[in-house]
Amino acid sequence: MAKATGVSLRSVQRIWAAHALQPHRVRSFKRSRDPNFTEKLIDIVGLYVNPPEHAVVLSIDEKSQIQALDRTQPGLPLKPGRCGTMTHDYKRHGTTTLFAALNVLDGKVIGRCMQRHRHEEFIRFLNAVEREVPEGKTIEAVVDNYATHKHPKVREWLARHPRWTFHFTPTSGSWLNAVETFFSVLTRRRIRRGSFHSLADLQAAIKHYLAEHNDDPKPFVWTASAASILDKLNRLNIPAV
Repeated sequence: MAKATGVSLRSVQRIWAAHALQPHRVRSFKRSRDPNFTEKLIDIVGLYVNPPEHAVVLSIDEKSQIQALDRTQPGLPLKPGRCGTMTHDYKRHGTTTLFAALNVLDGKVIGRCMQRHRHEEFIRFLNAVEREVPEGKTIEAVVDNYATHKHPKVREWLARHPRWTFHFTPTSGSWLNAVETFFSVLTRRRIRRGSFHSLADLQAAIKHYLAEHNDDPKPFVWTASAASILDKLNRLNIPAV
């Protein structure tokens, strides 16, 4: 821009700073095209803000294809004036899928690592969650629209377990699923910078992180009302199609 306008580089920098312009930064977005977006939004936000009595609200999802990457050399530690470093190349030792259920009320996470990502594994995970939740509690589960969650065998399982109710997020509305925040923190704090010598090593690291998280959990707090979210979307004036 400095070359095109015939001014100095510093002048361009000062103008950008004065007007809080950052043209090098880009943030992505996608507005949901779900025809029932409003109804689903109100339903899920209502669960977070005002959960039903005698109910457990769980946010359930899978983090698939987590790679066990083994760096070819040990990373260098953080030092004054220098960030921690790691090699750009690595060896792959397979992948795992983490099935997780975040209890919105107390922040604890039920997690299981499995090799595949099918309805069979999802049902196995649901059975594990069923055993963890005390009797006498209904279970309100927030899930996304992945085909596994709507498989006929899963629907049959739900019919046999009447205390469960699935609440599906809108299409392109994964930001409404609270467990996605947990996945993001797990990736940043344990997986992205890690070096794993085997798939078992990766799974052990995930299990260890889950145990640490559950030793000091924090309740998930949703602060935005459904009305404020809809109002913001309307102000953006972005068509949904």
